[in-house]
Amino acid sequence: MAKHTTICAGIDTGKRKLDVAIEGRREQLQVKNTPEGHATLLAWLRQHRVRRIGIEASGGYEQPVVVELRRKRFVVVVFQPAQVRAYAKFHSRRAKNDKIDAALIAVCTAAVRKIHAAPDPRLLSFAEQLTMIDQIGEDIARLKNRIESCRNVAINKLWHEDIARLEQRESAELKALVASIRKYPDLAERLALINSVDGVGLPTAVAILVRLPEIGRVTREQAVALAGLAPYDDDSGDQVGVRHIEGGRKRLRRALYTASLAASFRGNPQLIKLYQRLTAAGKEHKRALVACARKMLIFVNAVVARGTPWCGEPPMRSFPVS
Repeated sequence: MAKHTTICAGIDTGKRKLDVAIEGRREQLQVKNTPEGHATLLAWLRQHRVRRIGIEASGGYEQPVVVELRRKRFVVVVFQPAQVRAYAKFHSRRAKNDKIDAALIAVCTAAVRKIHAAPDPRLLSFAEQLTMIDQIGEDIARLKNRIESCRNVAINKLWHEDIARLEQRESAELKALVASIRKYPDLAERLALINSVDGVGLPTAVAILVRLPEIGRVTREQAVALAGLAPYDDDSGDQVGVRHIEGGRKRLRRALYTASLAASFRGNPQLIKLYQRLTAAGKEHKRALVACARKMLIFVNAVVARGTPWCGEPPMRSFPVS
């Protein structure tokens, strides 16, 4: 019986062009990173019977072609740059240019054993809106920092006006985003479940829904790892290092950490007790807040998994992965 293998391709993404290679073959292609170039790419991939394509995340320049490939039912694996670099380093591949990178990504794609489901396209659009809202908040914080160090009354007046305008825009954009989410009954139900957990305000609930679409379908350990809140050991031989968090989704982690600050003092009785117990045991303020943010996400994951609102008591310890 003939052995059937999946033909894999790799795409190195640039702002203006895409370099494409097929794993184990010499065929390569270069097209413009435009709708016309994407059409040429699709025809070329079909001609060579490619079914799985790997592409490296590149500051959002990869998103249009990824959306188009998935719309045409190709299996797409999006790699983080660190993953591709690690693979190249492991195989002692030091040469680097766009064509070589495309071939390397194709090899990485062929090596992938578990293919995760494509993200909900609705959430991709919402993620762009949420990032804009986050950036408005960052602009507000920068202006407030400038006011603290500026003694010029006229300049401070201008910055206060800018802050008021940005805060109004931030509130309006969040309201519009929530309204867009609630147009979809399944997303509205999930948002309500997340928001039901004590201490999880609507902005935080939106961040979890949009930036962690896996919520309720993964284990508690997987959820906190995806959010970048999992504590990792740092031991070697007789040396016992301090456990620390690393990786994950930066904007989601920031949203959870910010929410834990209020929830650990007045928003959630379980988190208040946890914070007091940890600080009484000598834990630093920030470490205690990270632990509270982690526990908050565990509560949310359990609530979404069981499909019933928060009832004020910690949910069951774990839930099966669907």
